[in-house]
Amino acid sequence: EVTMKIALVQMDVAHGQPAENVKHVKEMLKRALDDNPDVIVLPEMWNTGYALDELDGIADKDGLESQALLSHFAREHAVAILGGSVAIEKDDKFYNTTYVYNKFGDLINTYSKVHLFGLMAEDQYMSAGAKESVFELDGVTAASVICYDIRFPEWVRTQMAQGVKVLFVVAQWPEPRVQQWEILLKARAVENQAFVVAVNRVGAGPEDVFSGHSMVIDPLGNVVLQAKEHEEGIFTADINLEEVDRVRGQIPVFEDRRTDLYH
Repeated sequence: EVTMKIALVQMDVAHGQPAENVKHVKEMLKRALDDNPDVIVLPEMWNTGYALDELDGIADKDGLESQALLSHFAREHAVAILGGSVAIEKDDKFYNTTYVYNKFGDLINTYSKVHLFGLMAEDQYMSAGAKESVFELDGVTAASVICYDIRFPEWVRTQMAQGVKVLFVVAQWPEPRVQQWEILLKARAVENQAFVVAVNRVGAGPEDVFSGHSMVIDPLGNVVLQAKEHEEGIFTADINLEEVDRVRGQIPVFEDRRTDLYH
């Protein structure tokens, strides 16, 4: 069996307070080690929250502080980390960026959010990424996207069609739309016949409340793990990657696509 033990870090984020958030992330990462996971997953924008109008003073310059923290922890504890996402400043622009580290502390993937969310004013303050997010994690082909990205099935499919077996989703998805979050995640799992691991924050920003509802969903759309609502914690799930091959063997959606008709 090819199994992967995944620890989902469902945590609160202090609005516009990177130093406090860095301290908190370190504590949560340590707590996540208790179940001896293969991979630890953090939520979106954990360093600043959605304090977008303050990014000039608080974004992580070139992502260096976040990278050092995650790399060091991964190496020291021999655990892979899907680093949620952080607000970074690069070439005088701001990005919402995910860093992925293997258990040796090597940076194996960098992804900046491609679809910026107007309702939370991301498009006014941040620049969009323009690259895919497919990587090998412990020999398993995986992909990761950020929050609003899951509303774009064609973007997810573009990556899943490359043999991806696990889709990681990191988010700050507000509570009023949490039902849509669950529907979209289940749909992405079913249509791509893959595991979906989705981590959402809890707590409140100045304008939004976040209920968590972090989930792991199997390739048939069954909920493997449902985190508690509104509660900080580490939620752990074991997934068996052989289920992906089994499901794809039964209904070969990737082979049956008519890409000549899709534009």
